[in-house]
Amino acid sequence: MQLTVCEPSATSEAVVMEPPRAGDFLESSCGAGSSAASLDDGIVDTANESSGEESAGEREEETGAQDDVKSSAMATEVLAAQANTQTVKAERPNSLSVPAAGEPGLWTSQGDAEVKLRMGDSGLAAETPLTINEMFTSAVERFGDFTALSWKEGEQQKSLNYRDYYQTCRTAAKSFLKLGLQRYHGVGILGFNSTEWFISDVGAILAGGFAVGIYTTNSPEACQYVADNCKANIIVVENHKQLQKILQVEDKLPHLKAIIQYKDALKEKRPNLYTWAEFMELGRDEPDAPLDAIISSQKPNQCCTLIYTSGTTGQPKGVMLSHDNVTWTALATCRHVRLTDATQAQESVVSYLPLSHVAAQMVDIWVTMKVGGATYFAQPDALKGSLVNTLKEVRPTAFMGVPRVWEKMQEKMKSVGAKSSTVRRKVAAWAKDVGLQTNLTKMNQSGAAGRTPLSYHLARKFVFKKVRKALGLDRCNKCYTGAAPITKDTLEFFLSLDIPVYELYGMSESTGPHTISIPEAFKLTSCGKEIPGCKTKLHNPDNEGNGEICFWGRHVFMGYLNMPDKTEEALDAEGWLHSGDLGKHDENGFLFITGRIKELIITAGGENIPPVPTEDAVKEALLLISNAMLIGDKRKFLSMLLTIKCQINADSGDPEDELTPEAVEICRKLGSNATRVSEIAGGRDRAIHAAIQEGINRVNEKANSNAQRIQKWIILDRDFSVSGGELGPTMKLKRPVVVKMYKEQIENFYKELATPTTPDNPLPPK
Repeated sequence: MQLTVCEPSATSEAVVMEPPRAGDFLESSCGAGSSAASLDDGIVDTANESSGEESAGEREEETGAQDDVKSSAMATEVLAAQANTQTVKAERPNSLSVPAAGEPGLWTSQGDAEVKLRMGDSGLAAETPLTINEMFTSAVERFGDFTALSWKEGEQQKSLNYRDYYQTCRTAAKSFLKLGLQRYHGVGILGFNSTEWFISDVGAILAGGFAVGIYTTNSPEACQYVADNCKANIIVVENHKQLQKILQVEDKLPHLKAIIQYKDALKEKRPNLYTWAEFMELGRDEPDAPLDAIISSQKPNQCCTLIYTSGTTGQPKGVMLSHDNVTWTALATCRHVRLTDATQAQESVVSYLPLSHVAAQMVDIWVTMKVGGATYFAQPDALKGSLVNTLKEVRPTAFMGVPRVWEKMQEKMKSVGAKSSTVRRKVAAWAKDVGLQTNLTKMNQSGAAGRTPLSYHLARKFVFKKVRKALGLDRCNKCYTGAAPITKDTLEFFLSLDIPVYELYGMSESTGPHTISIPEAFKLTSCGKEIPGCKTKLHNPDNEGNGEICFWGRHVFMGYLNMPDKTEEALDAEGWLHSGDLGKHDENGFLFITGRIKELIITAGGENIPPVPTEDAVKEALLLISNAMLIGDKRKFLSMLLTIKCQINADSGDPEDELTPEAVEICRKLGSNATRVSEIAGGRDRAIHAAIQEGINRVNEKANSNAQRIQKWIILDRDFSVSGGELGPTMKLKRPVVVKMYKEQIENFYKELATPTTPDNPLPPK
């Protein structure tokens, strides 16, 4: 399909489509006269192996130099010439019908293709589709003078309002075009959250390319894979350290035309290497017409962003998100969680989670833009300790934290509390008891207004308000967690402090959220209910109602870039996205995640065991434990790897040998003088090992069967970490990596030897 300036916008062409009922054939996704073709029920694993293959017939596009383009007429010619090189022969998996010529299907694996939008007949699902540019210009019209972005330079706070933010993004887009950015090619962004990150992201989209975040923890080879997979013409890096990764693989990136470094001075001058100031200067005096021509040709059902999965078991997959995926999900999320427009009261958020992850992008860039909110940037060492300082300065109205962030806050507060006077500890314990009971009652009443006891008002005045202020959350009435499982213990801890942490659930392939808990619909350990306009079905539920969670809605992705086979696994013949997660609904429609199909342990005896509930139970029973990983797939019994809570190196992020203050305090109570992990691991501290065995025994007593009991365990020499490879960027456990790293310890569990009960190899009583 050729794109020209005068081609009408897809906004008026969106197809109305409702999810099919069970057993229905989705005729509208097939061409006239085509026969029905079934797709085996598949599952998607966001960390599955990727093929890395390119779609057949895909060609390079040549945009031509745009330096001399001075008029709208010439811009039309440039765009038409650009589009002429983008006609691609459609290639679909045999298991899905091929739509009629010119008619898009529900999915694609081609970067330059279009998809049929999952429109509804009414409500949010029927809202008019928008491009990124349309959503942004609407925000400028409504919130032009409001602060959009704010950051620190030394001790000075700087900011951009929405009007200047948009114009800066347009300038960046012109600079990208001048550097040779081709339509449907990537702009890789490798660095910590910053104004330049946002401008590069939006500028790439406006210029007709793909915004592609790259994890800062990636190796040079991992950066190369992403950059090559998206045919990146330009890569934006934060500093010299990240630049070196790209320079190491530069000769393996045939599409790369330029590199831009947005922080620090360049340590060396190289051809096609630019500072941020040099880059922005390139587009400052460029005419508007060529950019406007590209923007006017963009459609809501075309790809604008690639989110690469973390690749825990193979190469990452490029999740293609359309303009509509992003703009509609931002709208639906804002409505569901009731964010306020800046014209009433401006929302503010702190940007610190990796922007290459869909959750951070949606919260920090798009959802905030939709309501004219202000995004404040944390310092690069936010997750190493400085985050709380930024929170106290900004006092955000909404805050998103992955479980590990909330757990670290919990550990720090417990550590401080342990050093308080006896009177303070008693007051805190009383307040927490009041807070938990009051909030649980409120939760069970589904947020209905009821009389709160006087004790709650007293606790709120003298304890809760002070705690919130100390955390920088005194203005925050929307605290969220997602991206990985969180323990009930952590949720109850914050609830007892009058800080309800609302769980949300989704995936890159659903443009972030699918369900979100809200004050009126909130249950501990549930991830809430669907955002409006989305639907959930449970595939192949068992006797207890546990089935694979499947999504439907305008948030469902377009497909995996150049990976039709992986796209088939994710989307069934009716267009439902299979999450690979197991879940169930309660009688009130709350969704509970009960496991992950790919993580399910199937023992040698054939028993199916989801590992997370057991791991959480161990961590709740043993507060000394940082991470727990259950082992037992195809094995005769279950075993477990354990790590101890330890200090984290502020510079490298590596776990250290020294215990956390909370861990030291726990050791003292158990009769141990240990202050280091090395004094505990390997059976060196019998008091600690005896205490851990008692905790394991308590967990085993609640097991549904003997097969679900933990028979052996070991304390590892170091905690899991992102830098060590055991955890992903959002602190999610990378199980295949851990199994490979600790293969020797795992095999020792299952050696066919008479193994006596020892602290290092304990066998619980039957």
